[in-house]
Amino acid sequence: MTDSTLLAMSQDFTEFLEASPSPYHCVAEVKRVLDENCFIELNEQDPWEEIPPGAYVVRDGSLIAYSHGGGVDTSSDAAMRILVAHTDSPGFKLKPHQTHVSHGWKQLSMEVYGSPLLTTWFDREIGLAGQVIGHDLQKRLVLTGALGVIPSLAPHFESSSGQPAVMDRQKHLMAVYGTHQTGSKPESLLAYFNDVGSTVAGHDLYTFPIDPPRLFGDEDQFLAARGLDDLSSVYPGLRAFLRTDPQGSDMTMVAFVDHEEVGSQTYSGAGGTFLAQTVERLLRGLGLGEDKISQIKANSIMISADAGHGIHPNYPDKHDPDAQPMVGGGPLIKVNAQHRYSTDGWGLALWDGLCRKAGVEYQIFVSNNSVRCGTTIGPILAAGIGVSALDVGVPILAMHSARELCAPSDVDELRRVFEVFFSGGPR
Repeated sequence: MTDSTLLAMSQDFTEFLEASPSPYHCVAEVKRVLDENCFIELNEQDPWEEIPPGAYVVRDGSLIAYSHGGGVDTSSDAAMRILVAHTDSPGFKLKPHQTHVSHGWKQLSMEVYGSPLLTTWFDREIGLAGQVIGHDLQKRLVLTGALGVIPSLAPHFESSSGQPAVMDRQKHLMAVYGTHQTGSKPESLLAYFNDVGSTVAGHDLYTFPIDPPRLFGDEDQFLAARGLDDLSSVYPGLRAFLRTDPQGSDMTMVAFVDHEEVGSQTYSGAGGTFLAQTVERLLRGLGLGEDKISQIKANSIMISADAGHGIHPNYPDKHDPDAQPMVGGGPLIKVNAQHRYSTDGWGLALWDGLCRKAGVEYQIFVSNNSVRCGTTIGPILAAGIGVSALDVGVPILAMHSARELCAPSDVDELRRVFEVFFSGGPR
């Protein structure tokens, strides 16, 4: 890839990141791109009497899109090629009562969402993004500019070492956004959003740092941004899906799902029924019976894509001594003996073949035995619909920080491998 091509991809990626400050905005951006490419939206509440060759369905902060070549219902080797990733990122969610007043300060009353690196959110201007629901029960996207900040405590007030004392997640993590006159009634923050067409009655609003994504480093080889976990997988997955046509007997599919950071056991998360129900409805809508559907699942492959850990130069002892993926060294495949990731030996061999065909060097991530291993949606979805799977991603630093770091070159190479996968690469 030429420098100019990589730069163009990096700029397109940063625009995608900026358009996706919440899971709902991410889905809206994916939907916009799919609409531009003539995909049809299906509604879960409607009967699916006809299955168009390319369509998508939305469930809150999750979206599933598919494309099929027309031979899924007739070929004995018909299969699905499914790519899954998640739309949410760790941070804070606005509590129902929204505001708190303390010593003359108006504050955002926030609840920790997932497992963010809390200190990275201090002294950083934040906005709110997500959806509000009016008395008419209609959901509307909303987005603010810089609204508040979580102020840190000066070292003069800390211990003699100047280091922070134990952080109280209730007391110390509420952002200030204004001052309050004594004796006046605290205002509802939702008044900011009452111009959306209906008085706001409910909300799902998340914080996001307003700092834009930025290329930096030697020859701009790195990208700093919020949400790289896991928009660094959603973006190349979407681009690869749109750039490939499924083989005649294949159905290609992307599933971008919400709530991975809080365990996925939700209506729109990987632990829910969204993907399994959608697969069943699509295949039954094509006229397939139970046995044929089971046969297709047995032929199918799922790639679960989620950001992974690059070797940290200041904490190398946290990594396996022999598996130390570098940011900028290519996409990685994740393996864990406890099946925190879904990759097995067959998945390793498949990934090796996909990468060789794409001309991409890959890396392996496996946890240090003395360090707790994370997990992702791959094992949940593979078990939920009965499809063999593997877990991959790009290496990043500062995972769960308000400002993560990746290499755009890794993102683009991951896209190239996904293209081979969707185009019918090695099974």
